[in-house]
Amino acid sequence: MDIPTKIRLAETYAKMSESELARKIGTTPQALGQRIKTGKFSSADLDNIAAALGAEFICSFKFPDGTEI
Repeated sequence: MDIPTKIRLAETYAKMSESELARKIGTTPQALGQRIKTGKFSSADLDNIAAALGAEFICSFKFPDGTEI
C-alpha cells in the first residue's frame, strides 16, 4: 500500500478531513493535496502527519527471522 493511500485511510480512521489535517501540520489544504498526489514525503513529514492524527508512523524492514531494520 502506498503512502498516500495510508494517509487517506488514517484520516478516515481518525475522523479527520484533509483540510483539518493540513491546518494541524501548518500547511494549506491545497499544498497537502498536492503532496498526497505526488506521494513525496520526508520521514519528518510523516512523523508530523502521524502526530496530527494522534498516531505513530512506523516504517521498517522485517525479516522472516523477526529482525527489523
